[in-house]
Amino acid sequence: MRTDYSPFFRSTVGFDRLLNLLETAEGAPGYPPYNIERSDEDHYRITIAVAGFAEKDLGVEVKDNVLAVTGKREAEAEKPAYLHQGIAGRAFERQFQLAQHVVVKGARLENGLLHVDLERIVPEEKRPRRIAINAPELKTIEGQKAA
Repeated sequence: MRTDYSPFFRSTVGFDRLLNLLETAEGAPGYPPYNIERSDEDHYRITIAVAGFAEKDLGVEVKDNVLAVTGKREAEAEKPAYLHQGIAGRAFERQFQLAQHVVVKGARLENGLLHVDLERIVPEEKRPRRIAINAPELKTIEGQKAA
């Protein structure tokens, strides 16, 4: 089922990029499967199932706030005669749109899972800050003379 976002386009200004991302995410391919975890307010991890891929077969690249993970296995010299092949080894490219100030801290391959660690680093000048309210001091008039 496809969601109709046209009412949002009519009633919002400046959110067209976000709504376009939502529309394209609905048709995203399912291979390879992945998880997105949030460990705290500023730390995230994307875990992608890459069974059958070696470290040399994988690529992780960030450009213009888009994280692209690619996988392409080298052709085998002698293809085995499979009776059943349930582990997909086809090439893939999976892209993730990163929010502003989110940076990739590292990637590691462990037990057929590629873990990509992300962190949101907001510059000090962009963080919320408390503004002191300066109220004028109230002075009492002492020794008023009665008229």
